[in-house]
Amino acid sequence: MSDSHNSRKLQRKLGARHLNMIAIGGSIGTGLFLASGATIANAGPGGALLAYALIGVMIYFLMTSLGELATHNPTSGAFFTYGSKYVEGGFGFALGWNYWYNWAITVAFELVAVQFIMKFWFPDIPGFYWSALFLAVVFAINALTVKGFGESEFFFSLVKVLAIVAFIIIGIFMIVKIMLNPDVATFANWSKGEAPFVGGLSALIGVAMIAGFSFQGTEMVGVAAGESKNPKKTIPIAIKQIFWRILLFYIVCIFIIGTLIAYDDPRLLQAAATDNIALSPFTLLYEQAGFAFAASVMNAVILTAILSAGNSGMYSSTRMLFDMARKGSAPKAFARLDARGVPMNALYATTAIAALCFLTTFIGEKQVFNWLLNMSGMCGFIVWLGIAVSHYRFRKGYLAQGYKLEDLDYRAKFFPFAPWFAFILCAIVVLGQNYQAVLEGEWLAVLSTYIGILLFLVIWLGYKWKHKTKLIAYQEMDVKPLHPDHD
Repeated sequence: MSDSHNSRKLQRKLGARHLNMIAIGGSIGTGLFLASGATIANAGPGGALLAYALIGVMIYFLMTSLGELATHNPTSGAFFTYGSKYVEGGFGFALGWNYWYNWAITVAFELVAVQFIMKFWFPDIPGFYWSALFLAVVFAINALTVKGFGESEFFFSLVKVLAIVAFIIIGIFMIVKIMLNPDVATFANWSKGEAPFVGGLSALIGVAMIAGFSFQGTEMVGVAAGESKNPKKTIPIAIKQIFWRILLFYIVCIFIIGTLIAYDDPRLLQAAATDNIALSPFTLLYEQAGFAFAASVMNAVILTAILSAGNSGMYSSTRMLFDMARKGSAPKAFARLDARGVPMNALYATTAIAALCFLTTFIGEKQVFNWLLNMSGMCGFIVWLGIAVSHYRFRKGYLAQGYKLEDLDYRAKFFPFAPWFAFILCAIVVLGQNYQAVLEGEWLAVLSTYIGILLFLVIWLGYKWKHKTKLIAYQEMDVKPLHPDHD
């Protein structure tokens, strides 16, 4: 690699509005628009609301932990860097690779989802062409300067936010009888049958997993910190707003859906199972309010959500691979930046993985695809566990070395309760994902479910065995703040 390539740096061009939209846009996708109905069908309106509330609080705690870490040490390596510095070299190495292949695979899933959406308008065109077209679009956006990526993500996320705000307004109007049959009891669905809680504790844990998968992507603000203009100012602003947006977008939406659509309405389960946009709870309520064009509008919104998820996933995984290469944990070729400050080699590698993953659906390897889907979902929870552990140990090391909390540019609240709460709840959701299969000895199902954990442990322990790494002592941690120019 030439000296000119070595001397180039990522361009700090992302402002506060970009970080805000990346943070909230990363967590709004098909999980909310399609799978939210399934959560109510499985656990009832009360169970779904409680699950989303618990996961929402956990995400807030995790984002405050990430805010403290990313403000003190803004780097595109984020979880890889924090795990390596504050926990153990192998732990950080495994976290970095875990995050990279997680989002590379997720990009592929989003590209496959494009096929279902475009089939709504163009049923006769093979889905492969739509996947290929949208992969090209996502690649092109990420090949632009980071500011080009930021502007596109801002637009995609804005469309989703406006759609949800409109949904909330219409939902409230329907609840207060402005747009609903006055003879229908407002909260009848909360006391119908087994409601508000359906299916007991096992249903609640299952719904918590769906809710958790829906929230994955909020942590992207940590990766974007490496290219933000003024991380010490912009990251705290984004973190502070996350909780209220989660409350508004998820909790309020689940409350409205649970109030206006009965949990035993079969269409709620069918939406997630069949990817049928006409059965999305958003579409159902728009039609109930008298908007006949609801399906077409929501189809366009979900298409935007998929583009946004693919776009931001490509960005995050590319930056993670670049940073790992820069620090010797991936081939050096991926640490190369072009003249515009874009890690093109890392982008090529991530695009290749995304393309290989979505091609498995076209050769009929559904089992492989399902395994990759399970792995991707589990990998997101592993990242969150890593954030909680890294922050807990960073704060302990920071104080052990005589530094003062007042000197932190952003200080996470509720320490140590917050990282402990996030870690324990995350662990319960992860381990409880398919505990029935463990109890019944269905080992193929167990492997399919927990393959993400297995792969993470293999990478971590393999690195640890090869390099003989040990847990970093609090007194030996590198807790000095990183100057933004040294991303």
